[in-house]
This record gives sequence, structure tokens and C-alpha cells, in this order.
Amino acid sequence: MSNPEPPRESTEVGGPYANYVLFALVLLYVTNFIDRQIPSILAEELKRDLGITDADLGFLYGTAFAIFYAVFGIPLGKVADTWERRKLIAVGLFFWSFMTAASGLARNFVQLAVPRIGVGIGEASASPAAFSMLSDYFSPARRTTALAIYSSGIYIGAGIGLFLGGWITETWNGWYPTRAEAPFGFSGWQVTYFVIGVPGLLQALWIRSLREPVRGLSDGLVVAPYTGPRPLRVFWEELRALLPGFSLLALRDAGAPARLRVANVAAGGAIVAAGVLLTAWLGNPAQWIALGIGLYCAVSWIQGLALRDAPTFALTFRTPSLVYSCLGFSFIAFTGYSIAFFTAPYFVRYHGISLTEIGAVLGLTSAVGGFIGVTLGGVMADRFLERTRRARLYVAIFTAAAPVPFVIWLLTTDNVMLAYGINFVVSLVGGMWIGPGASTIQDLVLPRMRAVASASYLLIITFIGLALGPYTVGRLSVALDDLRTAMILAMAMNAVAVFFLVLAARTLPEDERTRVERARAAGEPGLPS
Repeated sequence: MSNPEPPRESTEVGGPYANYVLFALVLLYVTNFIDRQIPSILAEELKRDLGITDADLGFLYGTAFAIFYAVFGIPLGKVADTWERRKLIAVGLFFWSFMTAASGLARNFVQLAVPRIGVGIGEASASPAAFSMLSDYFSPARRTTALAIYSSGIYIGAGIGLFLGGWITETWNGWYPTRAEAPFGFSGWQVTYFVIGVPGLLQALWIRSLREPVRGLSDGLVVAPYTGPRPLRVFWEELRALLPGFSLLALRDAGAPARLRVANVAAGGAIVAAGVLLTAWLGNPAQWIALGIGLYCAVSWIQGLALRDAPTFALTFRTPSLVYSCLGFSFIAFTGYSIAFFTAPYFVRYHGISLTEIGAVLGLTSAVGGFIGVTLGGVMADRFLERTRRARLYVAIFTAAAPVPFVIWLLTTDNVMLAYGINFVVSLVGGMWIGPGASTIQDLVLPRMRAVASASYLLIITFIGLALGPYTVGRLSVALDDLRTAMILAMAMNAVAVFFLVLAARTLPEDERTRVERARAAGEPGLPS
């Protein structure tokens, strides 16, 4: 991560080049979610070949990816706030694409979990940096729409992943019905990982060629060029503040009082105790070990951030509307990730549909419905923003409540064609919160803090939504021996989401209005009076 040449900067806000960058980053996010969503369509194949359960699948799709995605998103978010974001995204894209392809070499659960962790680490570089870039390329009046269009890559990528995963796997298995006949003994799911991973290696070169926007230009708060430590040192300093053992040294070096270090050790002990109890009660030790490590890293980082960067800490963790928004969006993500992952296995088990048909139909309905929904949510939030600063949260409250009856209908109808149509509606309505969520966080902090704040936002969403959501549904499916009931029960989390979003809406206008004043009070230099 050296930086020998001057950055290729763009001083244009909006316009053709901003739209070109948005297009490139949408395709980046499409690749991100193709790689991320592949285990869903391959679920039954993985269970058969690797001898794993629904709870194991939830761990692979959720926790193994999520914890490392969230934890590494923090130091990579800091790098994005100090280095050229286009370079960081390109490096991360190359790495996660390589790890996706490496997943095809797995022969057991552990060998699949390790590259899945690598995919999580690589993808952690993308969204904080992309959110920050797009926030500098587009004015606040168009920001939600731009971030919503970027976020539509979630559904486009997930849809393409379902289609390609089903088609490649069944085509390969049709050519080679037994592993003994196949080249190198590869199954269809392994070949799918190879095919999906390789294109991202080339796409990284394209992302590297983009121009870097001037930080803060779209908000009239231009940030002076960064002159501090180089990216690898910034990354290590932030990572050191997270890692067990190293985090205590980082706190000491930052001048933390003894009581803060004692609190850190106490938090670690409480997390270990909780992990032991949960393992004894529910089994799946890998789930609780990974989640415990992630939680301890988060606690350590938050403590260190308060010492190293008090203004960023104040605006990120002491802004009520930001904290409540993160929690509200996280519980929407809890059900969103769970339903998105287990819908394909549900159709296989309850309707006996082939992988090719599921991949084609669910992939198309999810991609089209999700793209329309995410974009529509962003447009609606921007359209009504002049009427009320709470417009984004009102859109989110709607998208938390509206999908519930449709998901229940999807899971209880015996009509396959009707279920396909309902899945389109679920994808459309269920994704409308994503643009408003990202832009809410961006507007509550200063430009130099955006990538770190985004990493914090994604950390909470990832822990609650991705690490707990799919695992909880998988664990309930095993306990109840009924995937349908487990998926329906998960929808109760949307009521929790509405509760937190209503709390966020109460203070959001005041929190936005006072962000500069509160940052100055926390010690931020160089702000206008």
C-alpha cells in the first residue's frame, strides 16, 4: 500500500464522470454480492458433499464471513479516510476474488470456512470506501439516490449469483454425474466457485483506474491532503487496537487510565463466559468463538477510538439518532439476510424445484425487484427530504413493516408460481431501506469521518444482521426440524427494527443540525464558526 505517485483527483461534483464512477462501483458491488451469495444456491450440494447442517450453513454464510468482514472493516475504513479509496477497493477486490476461487478447492467444512473468512476480509475494503467516494462525488440533495443505486448491486449480484450458481452446478453435474468422471474429481459447486471468482481479478484493474474525488467538496468542507503515516502503518495501528492482547498495549500507549484497561479485561472475561454458556446450551462452538472474538475486538476498538480520535467517537457513538438508526437497520438486515439465504433451500425442500430453475427464477425476481426497490427507496427519500429531515427514516420504517405479510404468504402458499411472484414483491419492498440507511450515517458525521462511520455502521449491521440472522434461522430449523417455521419466526425482528427507527427519528434533525458544533466541542480543529 505505498503511494509514490500523486492521486488522480477529480474536482467535479455530479456530472458525467460522477455517474461513470457510480456505474463502476455498482458493478463492483454486484461482484461483491455474487461472491457473497453463492453459498445459498449451493446449500444442498454443500450439505451433501461436506456432511454439514443448516446451522453450519448459517455459520458459513453468516458468521464466518461477517465477523471478519466487520472487524477488518474498521482498520480498512480508517485507511479509506486517509488513503486513495480507489486503490484500497482495487486491492480488496483482487483479494476477495482470489479467495472465492480458492473456496472451490475445499474438501471439508474447515477448508471452506477459511477462504470464506478471506472473502469477508477482502470485501471489508469495499463499502466504507465506496460510500465515502460517492458522498464526495454527489451533493447531499442527490446522495441518497446515488448510494441507493450503488446498493442495488446487492440484489443484482445476489440474483446473478443464484442464476449462475444453479446453472453452472447443474450443467457440470450433468456432464459428470459422478466425481470420479470429473476432471480432478471436482463437483459442480467447486467449479462454480472457480468461475465466479476469476473475473474479479481483472475488474480490480478497472477500479484502480478511477479518479479520486476531493474530500468534502460536495459539502463545502474540503479536507486538507493527508500527510500522516502511510496506509500500512495506519492499518496496523487500527488493527492493533482491535486484536486480543495487542489491544491492551494499544490502550496503554494511548494513555488509557488503568480503569479503562480493567474494563477491557472484564469485558473480555464476560464475553468468554457467555461463549462457554452458549456453547454448552446450543452447541456450534465455532459460532460463539467467532462472535466472541468479534465482539471483543469491537469493544477494544471503541475504547481506543475515544482516546485517539475523540471527535469521530463523539459523532459516531454519542449521536443518539446514529446509534438508534444503526440498531434499527441491523434488525431489518437480520431478517433480510436470513430470508435471502434460506429462500433457495426452501424452494428445493418444499417444492422440489431444480437448482437451474430456482437460480433463474429467483435470481431474476430478486435482481429486478431488488434493483427497483433499492433505487425507489433512495429516490423517495431524496424527494421528500425537503419536506422533512426524517424522510429517510420514514422510508426505512415502511420497509421494515411492509414485507412481513408477504414473507409469511410466500412461505405458506403451495402455489409455486404465486410464490415466485411474491418473492419479487419481497425483494422490491425489503430493499428500500438500504440507500436511506447509508446516507443517514453519512450526513450525521463530517466528511473525514465517513469511511470510519460507515465501517461502524456496517459492523453493527454485520454482527446483528449477518452473524446472528442466518445462524439463528439455521439453528431454529435444526431444533424444530422445520425451515419454514424458523423463517417465519425470524420476521418478529422487524418489530424491533421499527422501535429503534422511531427512536432515531425523534432526534435526527437536531443531531444533523449540530454535527459541526458537537465535533468542535469534542476537539475537531479547523471547522467554520
